[in-house]
Amino acid sequence: MDLAAQSEPHSSNRLPAHIAIIMDGNGRWAQERGVTRVLGHNQGAEALRVLLEACKTRPYIHCLTLYAFSMENWKRAPEEVNDLMNLLRHYVKREAKTMHKQGVRLRFIGERLTLAPDIQEDLLAVEKLTQNNTALTVTMALSYGARQEMVTAIRRIADKVAAGTLDHATIDADTVAAHLHTDGLPDPDLLIRTGGEKRLSNFLLWQSAYTELFFTPVLWPDFTPQHLDEAVHSYSMRERRFGRRKAG
Repeated sequence: MDLAAQSEPHSSNRLPAHIAIIMDGNGRWAQERGVTRVLGHNQGAEALRVLLEACKTRPYIHCLTLYAFSMENWKRAPEEVNDLMNLLRHYVKREAKTMHKQGVRLRFIGERLTLAPDIQEDLLAVEKLTQNNTALTVTMALSYGARQEMVTAIRRIADKVAAGTLDHATIDADTVAAHLHTDGLPDPDLLIRTGGEKRLSNFLLWQSAYTELFFTPVLWPDFTPQHLDEAVHSYSMRERRFGRRKAG
């Protein structure tokens, strides 16, 4: 199913159909409690499981896009990266079949070739398994960076121009969007960042041009469906004008 058809503004019902989340704060959560960072990441995975269950009971949410592992995260200590990759392996194998039964479609965006071959195979298998599901689309950004995504898109477009299959004079915003990892997804209506930081950190820079932003000091492992509802309520009180004049 091509979800781009759902990309019109959703301000008519004041509820976000596509929510993106920067899940920040696992390490600080662990540090505050004097436990290992891997335990913080495990608790973050549990918070994600609970949130996904909550999203399935909020039918206005059609898409959920999650910043799980950035290109910059590869710079972390090798032990932590290894723990995160093992957690990813476990999570995908544990949750994929359950989400498939519940009608959830899983997508993965990012630079897959930087991931271990067995992880690449698992992600592809999950995408094929769930590709026809329509209850909720969950997109996980793994080894992802928005600037790299745009560079890759520019190269793909340039290759087509050089090959004579694309006229450079016809290139527009839709052309660029069609060459991004998120092709087929609507732009996010609401982007939530947990953990207290107030920046996008190289996440969905193109797609978030008109996205409403919500920052919370709550660390990701402590983020609950109630916190999600607070962010949605804040969104519902805003007027999305997309460059138009304010009504009235």
